[in-house]
Amino acid sequence: MRLLTTVAALRCFLTKHRQQNQLTVSENMVLDGMTDWYPTAVGLVPTMGNLHQGHLSLIKRARQENSTVIVSIFVNPLQFGPNEDFARYPRTLAQDAKLCEQGGVDAIFAPNPEEMGIYQKNIDESQVTQVIPPSDMIMGLCGRSRLGHFQGVATIVTKLLNLVQPDRAYFGQKDGQQLAIIKKLVADLNLPVDIIACPIVREASGLALSSRNQYLTAEEKQQAAVLYRGLQQAEKAFREGVRDRHQLIATVQQELAKVSTVSVEYIELVEPTTLMSLNTIEEEGMLAIAARIGSTRLIDNTILGDRQPIIAIDGPAGAGKSTVARQVAAKLGLIYLDTGAMYRAVTWLVLQQGIAIDDDCAIAQLVNQCNIELTPSQDLQSPVRVWINGTDVTQEIRTIAVTSQVSAIAAQNSVREALVKQQQTWGKKGGLVAEGRDIGTHVFPDAEVKIFLTASVSERARRRLQDFQKQGHPEVSLEQLEKDIAERDWKDSTRKVSPLQKAADAVEIITDGLSIPDVTAEIVNYYEQRLSHC
Repeated sequence: MRLLTTVAALRCFLTKHRQQNQLTVSENMVLDGMTDWYPTAVGLVPTMGNLHQGHLSLIKRARQENSTVIVSIFVNPLQFGPNEDFARYPRTLAQDAKLCEQGGVDAIFAPNPEEMGIYQKNIDESQVTQVIPPSDMIMGLCGRSRLGHFQGVATIVTKLLNLVQPDRAYFGQKDGQQLAIIKKLVADLNLPVDIIACPIVREASGLALSSRNQYLTAEEKQQAAVLYRGLQQAEKAFREGVRDRHQLIATVQQELAKVSTVSVEYIELVEPTTLMSLNTIEEEGMLAIAARIGSTRLIDNTILGDRQPIIAIDGPAGAGKSTVARQVAAKLGLIYLDTGAMYRAVTWLVLQQGIAIDDDCAIAQLVNQCNIELTPSQDLQSPVRVWINGTDVTQEIRTIAVTSQVSAIAAQNSVREALVKQQQTWGKKGGLVAEGRDIGTHVFPDAEVKIFLTASVSERARRRLQDFQKQGHPEVSLEQLEKDIAERDWKDSTRKVSPLQKAADAVEIITDGLSIPDVTAEIVNYYEQRLSHC
């Protein structure tokens, strides 16, 4: 692990690291036209140091999803007000470095303010170029008492994203307002990075982990846990049908009133993406708190959603995901989100319009202008009807012409990005089953039920050989199929775009020796158990 303190060193490190990770791919290692599998993705975890388990959860997620992980440690002067704790904010670089090394971080970027172009004189005289998010997003919640805070955050995050140019950047849900602002910033400035939101990590008492928790005495920590208890009471009320802003806030206030040392700054209900105030939760709301115990300011939040459950099924090729997903959806009365059909529909349209398969730019333009619809069907062979730009292509997308080209189309970044956006839009209402290789990690990371369906290479090769024999394909050796499947597994799990990953909270089901009905029943039982505990 390298400790980098200058921009020049960071750029040098990233250039060399990217070059080292650019594996040479010979023609016989290219599978179905998928040439972007090599593991070159860079993940960034921006921090102010004094790392705790919350930060380490971000690092762990970044390590799972990227070949290179950079942690920035920078106590940002721009986001502290005149009377805030910039001078005494804990700086523990030596300890942080040990934790980063244990977490598999490749490099720490720990510049001083001057290296980031921030001089105290310039701050005082407002001579620093800053990024200013929409006023509606920075004036409410914490913005009311921390004037200039979010401009400072947005400015430094933009600088870090520009310097590192990561594929993904990781932020905790605890800072819900900050997370929404950064997502908006990235969208509005068309920055080519995925912002990954990670769940709040809590102490045993429920207190959300924060570097500022160390300002609290043991007694104050116990008192501070009332913030989470208040949110839990609101969650309970929400599950019982309460949707009104005033009732939800009153529920939290009633719990917080039990601890006299807590001085509440605000309790607000807002839309999680826009941060606009909500009177009633229609789909989703963020209930957020800021309070002080002594001189220590703490924040917390919870997302209240009216969405139906989602089942995400991931796993390697040949594990039976599609068949199982269809049957699970049918058993539970959920919608089967046929993501494969979406890629096939785009492929059909590309072929229809005579666009070359390797013309990435034309395909990028096409996929971002097309409209795909999936509707339920009574046909057991085709349980989902597929429409693209108003044309029913349910049968056409199963032709040999489409099948032979769909992998090459699906491997293109622009296609995946466009279709994942559509899938996530449908997912807002929930009530669906989806399968793939990154459904639980990337498309629906908040799915209520996550399954990782797999089987041994030998078992999957045996199944594939049986399929080939039934279809009358030329004889292929079992040994060759095993080799092909093992190579596909490696490529799928190490590719830059949408790698095959088992989500940390997914249940793994090994299907060797199990029938499709056996696997379906196991998933349905797990789903019903999970929902009974919600």
